[in-house]
Amino acid sequence: MRDLQFPLIKITLFFVLGIVFSHLFHPSVFVVISLLFFGLITSVLLYFTTRNSLNSKPYFGVSALFTSFIIGSFSLQCNNEMRNKEHYIHHLKSGEENYSVHLIVLEKLKNTTKNDRYTSEIYQLNGEKSVGKIILNIRKDALTPTIDIGSHLKVSGSLYRNRNPNNPNQFDYGRYLENKEIYAQIYADANAIKISTVYDRNLNFYASKIRNKIIHNLEKNGFRKSELSVVNALILGQQQDISQEIIHDYQYAGAIHVLSVSGLHVGFILLFITSLLKPFANTRKNNILKLIITIVSLWLFGILAGLAPCVIRSVTMFTFVAIGLFLRRTVNIYNTLMVSILIILLFEPSFLFDIGFQLSYLALFFIVWFHPLLSSIWTPKNKNVKKYFWDVITVSFAAQIGTMPLCIYYFHQFSGLFFITNLVILPAVSIILGLGVVVMILAAFDFVWHPLMKLLEILIYVLNKIINWIASFERFVIKDIPINLYMMISLFLIIIIWILWFKKPSFSKIVLGFTSIILFQIIVLNANYTNEKANEMIVFTKSKTSIITERKGKRISVYSNDSILKNIDDNLAIKSYMIANFCKINKKKSISNLYYFKGKKILVIDSAAVYLQDKKPDVLILINSPKISLERVFKSWKPEIVVADASNYKSYIKIWKGTCEKEKIPFHATAEKGFYKL
Repeated sequence: MRDLQFPLIKITLFFVLGIVFSHLFHPSVFVVISLLFFGLITSVLLYFTTRNSLNSKPYFGVSALFTSFIIGSFSLQCNNEMRNKEHYIHHLKSGEENYSVHLIVLEKLKNTTKNDRYTSEIYQLNGEKSVGKIILNIRKDALTPTIDIGSHLKVSGSLYRNRNPNNPNQFDYGRYLENKEIYAQIYADANAIKISTVYDRNLNFYASKIRNKIIHNLEKNGFRKSELSVVNALILGQQQDISQEIIHDYQYAGAIHVLSVSGLHVGFILLFITSLLKPFANTRKNNILKLIITIVSLWLFGILAGLAPCVIRSVTMFTFVAIGLFLRRTVNIYNTLMVSILIILLFEPSFLFDIGFQLSYLALFFIVWFHPLLSSIWTPKNKNVKKYFWDVITVSFAAQIGTMPLCIYYFHQFSGLFFITNLVILPAVSIILGLGVVVMILAAFDFVWHPLMKLLEILIYVLNKIINWIASFERFVIKDIPINLYMMISLFLIIIIWILWFKKPSFSKIVLGFTSIILFQIIVLNANYTNEKANEMIVFTKSKTSIITERKGKRISVYSNDSILKNIDDNLAIKSYMIANFCKINKKKSISNLYYFKGKKILVIDSAAVYLQDKKPDVLILINSPKISLERVFKSWKPEIVVADASNYKSYIKIWKGTCEKEKIPFHATAEKGFYKL
């Protein structure tokens, strides 16, 4: 770990911790700025007063790390658009849904079955100046327009703030958007959108124009759509048009990283450019010129690929690698990684919470740190074998080991097929990338050479078929793995300690290694114990459907209609709940009218509108739009709360809500507030 002792690495780590601290605890701006001034002044004074005194060096080091921590916290505060008084989120009125919005389209997102989707920037809300990013959803119909990046639009539609997950332990899409500084979505019909002739002509605008031109020229010359969508993702960084079936195959084969522009792609571009520039003499002037050409080429590729977090990270890192190569200096890869992290997060601290950003850097770190150890275990006699097969295996293993805990935590599955996949596809991807870059450059200049284009199409077709074949062995994909945050952290601890032991064995590291394993087991036992004690009843949110669960420990009873119960094990909401809580379904029953839970009497009234007046329940649950008057019901008895699930008509829910407000009885509509837990 001697490489990790560099000051820059420590400074970057404390900078990252500062961002995390600010994200979790939201300190006041005044406190952060005060501490920042204190840290900067202290660091400057300590530097000048102790630079010639070896005994006082730790004081300056501690001060510098503290200042780095505060700068990290301050950078997140500065980049938080919510602090801007003109941010649209401060001007949304409760109860008002329709807004007139002027916005600029920033990025095309993957469409849903009902909507075309775009990331956009608001600059006017209801006639007043405003700022902030938002998701624009345009309902699909025959009039749905094609919208270019950089377009100015006037949109009239319903604007909704991000909401909490509809169901327990579900993926929190609202938080995911907020990490990207997006706090709301607007929904509009195609006829409620006016497209201006004015465009925001920035780098993304021109990059989008070039991408569209390339795709148009290839489509015009007969490039098949399914293969073209993969090329679009591989080289241009655009995944919007890839079918769900192809994404599914790449996920199960452990090759989803291939469809996202990353270090693999940018590294190849660097090798490709340096190979082209090799014939030029290595004079000082030529080296500077070659460096400029290389850096400009890398960033042009990054702009063309959409400047997503993973693209920015890769291009930034390989920019520093290129500088080291052309200046003929030894490049410390740890410093290169940390410099790229520091620069990226200094300008975009929210990137730290991007899943792709986290996985990319973890994979790179473990490849750099762990791969040399794995590679040294065996040295094949045949150098060609070592150069490809053994290196591919060890690099893949290092990356997978490093990212495994985080992958399982986020996706609850792990592909055991990554060895085979990487052995087969990496040479194919290298050829496809080289050929694809040439085809794309030619297409950008309105020239498509059919033999070259068809060769690329065939290679993509073969690659997809190989991936599909590997993915068909689903038994090698471990699914629905239950893991919580503390388990993930302890798994990383186990991996890091044992790698340290393999690098340099010692008794103390063995003790730490087994201690980390025991810690992991304690965390698992504690999770099991906590879940065994759990006792809860939940009304789930499912459009036009009613699902109620009763959980006792690790056993769940599910109540719903027969058609839902038939496939309940595959229901995403129920599956997420089971994985997160380490439990399984042991009963499936139709919904009855009366339940008893924790001393509470629960009455369910469905479309039959049958209810027992003498029961006087504590909780009233309304499902399937029963035609009842709550005013009449409340004359007989008043429950502690009324719950209406998402199977009810919206008009009914509105009436019931008004009645409950009048009678001062709490009302919970799952369609608005998400699931209800008793």
